[in-house]
Amino acid sequence: MNAIEETWLPQPDLAAVDIGTVLQALADPVRLQILRALDASAEESCTSLDLPVKRSTVSHHLRTLREAGVVATRLVGNMRLSRLRRDDLEARFPGLLTSILTAAPATAPPAVPTG
Repeated sequence: MNAIEETWLPQPDLAAVDIGTVLQALADPVRLQILRALDASAEESCTSLDLPVKRSTVSHHLRTLREAGVVATRLVGNMRLSRLRRDDLEARFPGLLTSILTAAPATAPPAVPTG
């Protein structure tokens, strides 16, 4: 029986990551959906995430999150499995991930009457 080789994709050391980089990566609504999906499961591939965008776009968003230090991605065979770097993020930015995950979604601003 052949063992499937596992490799982790490069990710930044969070000690070198600026809070602005993390917040910028999390500013996109699709990336927030990815964050919530990964929080609800151990890890996911881009094909298993139920998102309103194409698979190539999901892959791009996962790469952005990985390069910002938010997720870690490992290769298992031909699959890329991503997971939150929850413990690392909590150590570097205490309370940030919890605050983002528990924040209520924005509501539409009230309509401004015209004339």
